Amino acid sequence: MRVSILFTSHPDAATEPYPHHAVHARVTREVMQAEEEGFDAIWIAEHHFSNTYGILPDPFSYLAYLAAKTTRIKLGAAVMVVPLHHPMRIVENSAFIDILSNGRFQLGLGTGYRKYEFDGLGVDYEARREIQAEAIPIILDGFHKRKLNHQGKYFTIKVDGKEEIFPQPVQSPHPPFYLGAGTPGTIIQAATHGFGMMMGSLPSGEILANNVKLYRENMHLAPPPLNKNPAFGEVDVVRMVYVAPTDAQAREESEAGIVRHMSSFLGGDTKGYLGEVAKKNSDSQFSYESLCSQTILHGSPETVIRGIERLAAIGVTSLMIHYPPYYGPERISAMLRLFAKEVLPAVREIGQRPVVSAAALATSAS
Repeated sequence: MRVSILFTSHPDAATEPYPHHAVHARVTREVMQAEEEGFDAIWIAEHHFSNTYGILPDPFSYLAYLAAKTTRIKLGAAVMVVPLHHPMRIVENSAFIDILSNGRFQLGLGTGYRKYEFDGLGVDYEARREIQAEAIPIILDGFHKRKLNHQGKYFTIKVDGKEEIFPQPVQSPHPPFYLGAGTPGTIIQAATHGFGMMMGSLPSGEILANNVKLYRENMHLAPPPLNKNPAFGEVDVVRMVYVAPTDAQAREESEAGIVRHMSSFLGGDTKGYLGEVAKKNSDSQFSYESLCSQTILHGSPETVIRGIERLAAIGVTSLMIHYPPYYGPERISAMLRLFAKEVLPAVREIGQRPVVSAAALATSAS
C-alpha cells in the first residue's frame, strides 16, 4: 500500500497573511520533506479565486517547478478540473511534465465542485459533467493516437496531415491516469474507461466499500487500450491525517484545526454537492468524535495504522493524506516526520486484501 500527500495550497491567514504569498514557500518545504521522508507521491490540487480552501490555479506550472527540485517522488495533479481546460492542453502539458520529471508524473481528472470557480472563468457550472464527458475520450485518444480529429458540442480539434500530437510522454503507454469519483455515474465511468479511482476525504468506510465494489464490478467493461492504464485497478482515498505519540496528544493538537476545517469545507456553495457525495447530514457531524469514527485518521501511530488497515481491507490501494494549515508549520513537519518513522513502515507491509461488504464492515466496526 502506498502513501502520498495531497496539497491544496490552503493558506493560514494567521501565519500567511493576505495576499498569502508565503503559502507557496511553505507548501514547497512540505513537498521537499515528503521526498526526504520517503513518501511515494505528492498531489497538487487546482483551485481558483478563494483563500478559504486553496489558491493554486495551475498545477502544471507548479509541478514543472517541483520536477526540477525533486529526484524520486512521483508528482501528481489531483485533480485537473477538466471542464475548465481544453482537453488537448491537458494532454500536452501532462506529457511535458512527464518529460521534465523523467517519468514521475501522474494525472488525476475531475469535474470540479465549486461554482465560483466556474463563474470566474466563464464556464457553465451546470454543464460541467457534459463537458467532461466529451473531453475525457479526447484526452485518452490524445495519448493513444498521434493524430486526432474531433467535432463536438464543446470542442473542435484537427491534428492531421503532417502534424501530430507532441510532446510524447516518457511513460508508456502514458502516465498513470485517475478519475475523481464519488457518485455511481463517475465510479462506473472510471471503471469502464480504464482509470484508477480517486475518492475524497468525506465518505465513510461503508460508502467507500460500496464504491470500491461498484468500481471492481465494472472494470471488465474497459476495452483495450484503455485497460492498459498503469493505474487501472488502483483505488486512492483521501483522508485527513494527524499523528502524535498518543491519541490524547493528537486530539489536543489537532481538534480545533480539523473541526474548523471540516465545518468550512462542507459549508457555503459546496454544501449540497459535498453532502450528496458524503451522505452527511447530521448537525453533530463536525464533532471530533464523529469525525474520528467516520472519516479522519487522527491519533497515535497504532491508531492510525489500524485505520489504514481497515481501508486496505475494503480494497483501497493508496492513501492520500491531507491536513489543514492551522496546526502550524512546526507541528506539521513533526507530524510528517512521525508518520514516516512510525506509520509508513507498517503501511508498506499491508498487502491488498479481498474487498469486504459494507455490511461486514459495519458489523466489524460495531
